[in-house]
Order: sequence, then C-alpha cells, then structure tokens
Amino acid sequence: MTAEIPRTRAYPRVLSIAGSDSGGGAGIQADLKAIAALGCYGMTAITALTAQNTLGVTAIHGVPLDMLAAQVDAVATDIGVDATKIGMLHSAETIACVAAAIDRHRLAPVVLDPVMVATSGARLIEAQAVDSLVRLLFPRAVLVTPNLDEAALLVGRPLATEDDMASAARRLLDLGANAVLLKGGHLPGDGVADLLLAAGQAPRWWRGPRIPTANTHGTGCTLSSAIAAGLAGGMALADAVEAARAYVRGALEAGAAVRTGAGSGPLNHAWAPRPMHTRPLA
Repeated sequence: MTAEIPRTRAYPRVLSIAGSDSGGGAGIQADLKAIAALGCYGMTAITALTAQNTLGVTAIHGVPLDMLAAQVDAVATDIGVDATKIGMLHSAETIACVAAAIDRHRLAPVVLDPVMVATSGARLIEAQAVDSLVRLLFPRAVLVTPNLDEAALLVGRPLATEDDMASAARRLLDLGANAVLLKGGHLPGDGVADLLLAAGQAPRWWRGPRIPTANTHGTGCTLSSAIAAGLAGGMALADAVEAARAYVRGALEAGAAVRTGAGSGPLNHAWAPRPMHTRPLA
C-alpha cells in the first residue's frame, strides 16, 4: 500500500462574501477567477442570486441569513481564511449578518467593495442599508474600495475632479474607514486616477492612460478580490493595491477586443495565470 504524502503545506485562502452573477462577469464568479489567476485558493459565501447578463440585472433574490452565516461558518471553521473580500450586500439584515460573522471568526484582513450600482446602472443595495454598511463594516475593513458613483452616494455629492476625490476620501475616513481606495475610472478624460488614502498616511495616487474598451463589467469586483489575494499572500496594503491594479489593467487590455454578449462584457481574468502557490503549514 502506498504511503500517503504528508500534508505539510497550505494555500493562501481568500473568502469572497458577495452576490452571484449568472452572466459570470462580476460578483462571486469574477472573484473566484481573479483569486485563482493570482495563485490563491478561493472560497465563497453567497449573499444573493442575481439574474444578470452584460445588459443588466433583471432580478435579485437574497440568500436566507441562516444560510449565509452557515456558509461562512463552514469554510472558516474547517479550511480557514487568510483574507476576506466583501461585495454585494443588498440589505441591512445581510450587512449585520456579515458583521457578526467577521467578529465570530475574527476574519482579517477584510477588503470591502461597497457594491451599490452595477455597471449597467442598476442599484444593488436598498437605500436604508447604506447607513448599516458604513456603521458596521467600515470599521471592520482594512480597506474600502468605492468607485466614484459609490463614493458620491456615500458622501452625498457628485465627484467630478481629483480634488473632489481627495475630499471624498477624507470624508470616508471620517465616516470610519481605516483606508480608502477611491477608483477614478468614471472621471472624464483620457486618463484615469486612483487614490489610496489611509488614516495617518500621505495620499498615494496612481495615474495612467484610459484603456479604450467597453468590456468593464466586474472591474471593481476583480480589483477588490485581487487586493485580498495579495493580502492573503502577505503583501503590505499599498503593494497589494499596486499589484492588483496591474493585474486588472492587464485583464482589461487582454479582453478589450472580445465580444461577450451585447453589452458591457467581462475582463480576461486568465490573461496571465499564476500557479497556485503554497507555504509551510502553520
């Protein structure tokens, strides 16, 4: 009888708590693709089912809260979690359930992508849930990653310039965020700018040319998952953000000429896949 190979190593483990996108371009599906492409082991706790394609969202069905909690409990107590990404949380009750799970399993670090509006313009969070998101999850996250539309909803005013971005990021810190990556892809012009602002640290900007593509569905989900993957692998926050931005830009460029559906198509998540990496088992 062949002796069993000793199991002495572990994968970096990333848990995505988010909604399912039936079209495969965003949500849980995009998260798992990005996590795998970056050499980590992905797990999920699905918060909602959506009927969705490249043209928009036609239906949302929330997962019962006991089932959501059971998903987190199952993976956290057996497999373990090195980093957590949180995406679509459509109701205040769902947000409270996730906050309790973070505390119950001491999940850290947590990257919060405050998914409020889909690429198609569909609103993905109940209005009364926004306050719960800020109050319960901002303090529990190492990083919050809103785009301009989401940040504008959170601070209550439109954002049209880099100065607007800087003041909004400061306001989000005032609201309880530990650090903010404010994504400026919706700014007008041929360039894009992203701002990382952490409490007590100088702002850090990344600027570059806009990638001319209509295939941007799931960009925010992919970026936040890629940051979580970097953190799970032991990167510092700013390094994880920089690596994730490079991965997403490559995925946008590699998928720019591809037609998938009639609307905003997905990124090419597998443009440069890395082998699953391991480390000694603790």
